[in-house]
Amino acid sequence: MTNLSLPTADGRIEHYGLSQPRAFPDADGTPLPRIAYAAAHIVRDPLADNDPWLDEAIDWESTLNYRRHLWSLGLGVAEAMDTAQRGMGLSWQNALELIRRSVDCARDFGPNAVIASGAGTDHLASSANVTVDDVIAAYEEQCSAIESAGGRIILMASRALAACATGPDDYVKVYGRILSQLREPVILHWLGEMFDPALAGYWGHDGHVAAMDVCLQVIADNAAKVDGIKISLLSAEKEVDMRRRLPPGVKMYTGDDFNYAELIEGDADGFSHALLGIFDAIAPAASAALVALRRNDSALYHDYFAPTVPLSRHIFKAPTRFYKSGIVFMAYLNGHQDHFTMLGGQESARSAIHFGEIVRLADKAGLLRDPDMAAERAARVMATHGIGV
Repeated sequence: MTNLSLPTADGRIEHYGLSQPRAFPDADGTPLPRIAYAAAHIVRDPLADNDPWLDEAIDWESTLNYRRHLWSLGLGVAEAMDTAQRGMGLSWQNALELIRRSVDCARDFGPNAVIASGAGTDHLASSANVTVDDVIAAYEEQCSAIESAGGRIILMASRALAACATGPDDYVKVYGRILSQLREPVILHWLGEMFDPALAGYWGHDGHVAAMDVCLQVIADNAAKVDGIKISLLSAEKEVDMRRRLPPGVKMYTGDDFNYAELIEGDADGFSHALLGIFDAIAPAASAALVALRRNDSALYHDYFAPTVPLSRHIFKAPTRFYKSGIVFMAYLNGHQDHFTMLGGQESARSAIHFGEIVRLADKAGLLRDPDMAAERAARVMATHGIGV
């Protein structure tokens, strides 16, 4: 079955036939020209006897198998990030268990299994009484736990800090205190309010330009403890501007799921590495594109990446924070999990029209590795909306 019924934006139902997938070359084990982390999703256990809106139930083996898939393609894993529903279904307790299991899995996989894990303050109860010192203590707790597990740290943005900070000085204080204590240089993580509205006004300013100045001050003051920074503002211009202002040796990791192809390729003044949620969904194409870049084949690099950009922009369309449902839908279509369910019932966060367009765009990008299976699984999802029944 490669034909299925899909809804259209104007309310019609069309019969759509899937094409054959693109043949992406296997990774050959040679280092890629950019550090490329895929922010990996988690797989829910659909057979658990729990209340999905309230309780977490994780299929650990399927979750770890997906990390092995990403490593096999030469990509790194950014663990327990927002793609894994951190702060949106995944608690700190289970995030830490995920980190421990993934770090152990990376050791078993081999030296090419690169992993870094998110440390935040999401276990801190939301309260008007939370102080900056409480935020510092919460960061310290998570960083210590990750380091004890043998993990490298991605220092995530803090909703609690955004809520209690009175200005830029509080951010300078918190980050300075935390960075001074860590064993290894970290990746800072500036997640824009389009991904998480609770992070509006981060770094003490509503405007990104002024906020960037504060962030750059924090990096300059602690450059020896900063490997790089990931920014997710969905603005190529802002990222390039910040990239040019970073201290020597501090990397830019693009988190721009709209403009990643041009930012990773770079220009005469530099380039961005990658820490992207979309790389979870387009991993074979991302790996192939980076291999082409290593061979200085810019045309082939863009040939692999270009058809993935419309798919990414659709998955990450506003409200951007619901992009996780598109990532998991892609994993389901490609057989990386046996069901389309998510923590907290987040599979319901997008419409049938949205998922139908994912099918079309993934097909055009050659990313549906088994058209028969993808069509059958997409049809099951559409049937839950009364389409094709």
